[in-house]
Amino acid sequence: MWIILLSLVGCLSGFLLFRKNTLPVYDEPYQGLRKLSVIIPARNEELNLPYLLESLKSQTFRPFEIIVVDDFSEDRTREIAESYGVKVIAGSSLPDGWTGKSWAVWTGYKHASGDVYAFLDADIRLAPHAMESLMKARERSGGVISVVPFHHAEKLYEKLAMMMNILGIFAFTSVFERSNPKKGLYGSCIVALREDYEKIKGHESVKSEVLDDLLLGSKFMAAGIPVTNFIGYGLVSFRMYPKGIQSEIEGFSKGAVLSTSQLSPWTIIPTAIWVVGLLLSSTVFIFVDTSWGAPLMIGYILYMLQFIYFIKYVGHFGFLIPVLHVFSTLFFVVIMIYSMYQVVFLGHVKWKGRYVRVRGRREQ
Repeated sequence: MWIILLSLVGCLSGFLLFRKNTLPVYDEPYQGLRKLSVIIPARNEELNLPYLLESLKSQTFRPFEIIVVDDFSEDRTREIAESYGVKVIAGSSLPDGWTGKSWAVWTGYKHASGDVYAFLDADIRLAPHAMESLMKARERSGGVISVVPFHHAEKLYEKLAMMMNILGIFAFTSVFERSNPKKGLYGSCIVALREDYEKIKGHESVKSEVLDDLLLGSKFMAAGIPVTNFIGYGLVSFRMYPKGIQSEIEGFSKGAVLSTSQLSPWTIIPTAIWVVGLLLSSTVFIFVDTSWGAPLMIGYILYMLQFIYFIKYVGHFGFLIPVLHVFSTLFFVVIMIYSMYQVVFLGHVKWKGRYVRVRGRREQ
């Protein structure tokens, strides 16, 4: 009986954390006079960049300028960006104390002339009304906004990220994060006024941090600038790791453990309960022939139904992965163990060929 009860409490915790705070679609066109600069840091993004640049061309609200910062790419990133007629900036040598992405974004900022900045990762894909909705949402929120994109997972290994993506929604939309002074931003899609960005000294203020986006949010909060996070369902999406499972593991593990330090305890507690219930129910395949088999199966099915409901707003993962969510759960366990190994034993994380010390000092 206690197994069923724990599974029920776990699922209820999930519903408590999950908020369908989707980016609104507005009927009226954007009437503002602010000029928008889109800044895209890109390192070896030849597979993703065409989707983003093509979607920017089809926007109902066209950016004033689009800046791609080529961060020492070894593929056709620069060539592709130039073919779309956008401004391409060659990355300069990484100064001591900076991480690669923060320096690339900062370089783009120094070449931008707009009143509003949209910082977009190269893997972002935008629906035609997305930029218009982002501008309106930022104006109505009165501060800085970010969007957790809808994940287009195409290959089987990409779909293993289902649980990680749902945990990301928990972290950024939890009702308990509204008043968290350490409230973070989701780095793939951030929109801020130039004056607000300069007020906190932008990415320079988080130049040495692995979790630059999360800590950037806390800088805005400390400056009295509201931070609002949305779900990108229907408007903002991405394909995170088309290059293979190694890049997927590196990408998720670089911040899996560290990011928990930014969350409110009131978010961490129900998240932990949800995870414990999920892990317990996933042992059904071990104890299926025991007296625990039936209650564990009930718990497993409860979580399966919850996954099917959540992923409508989180990403495209197909039907098989929610049903066999034990594989996504195992992937989560691998990510957490590897992340802890990097943070505790190695003291650095790896991403796109660079090693970054956890305490903020660039190793190479």
